[in-house]
Amino acid sequence: MNHAQLTALGRALRLIGEHGEALTADSPDTKLREVRADLQRALDLLDESVTSGAVTTRCPEHPSGPVDESAQDLCLLCETRRRAARRAEFNGARRPAATEPAPSRYGGRSDRPQPQQRWLPELWNGREWQLCGTPRRDRQEAELYLAAQRRGPRPATAYRLVHEFTDYEVLRVWGTPVHIDIEPLGNL
Repeated sequence: MNHAQLTALGRALRLIGEHGEALTADSPDTKLREVRADLQRALDLLDESVTSGAVTTRCPEHPSGPVDESAQDLCLLCETRRRAARRAEFNGARRPAATEPAPSRYGGRSDRPQPQQRWLPELWNGREWQLCGTPRRDRQEAELYLAAQRRGPRPATAYRLVHEFTDYEVLRVWGTPVHIDIEPLGNL
């Protein structure tokens, strides 16, 4: 429903509400015909604004999907899924031999480690670099996270972004890491 349709429908319903307040037991037929015409106009506006089909099932996932009269929610798609699950449960873990994968002489894909690429946001705590937040798979997301940390209520003195692929590489540093001795009087 677009804004113009919403405005027109609201105006028509307010007009019907005014008619409802003005009706009495001895209202003339002309007034009742006017109310009927306004009601018809509001129904026509409502018909124009409805774009989806009528709901045919009680399924929240497929409200206008195909109907299965024997299903509890009348949804054929969900009932087919439930029947397949019941069949699999009834048949047990039997699988035909044709679907078994043949062993590869190079090993399975899960046997070979896949290279992982991550961006690690780190902060300087006064003595060393430490991970802040979770490692990210997207560089832009990691930089946005560090920008938010720098604007936060208690920012660290320095932040850096480390690229982890097969090795670690420092990509960018914000601020200056200064070594801070946490012991008073310099450990005397």
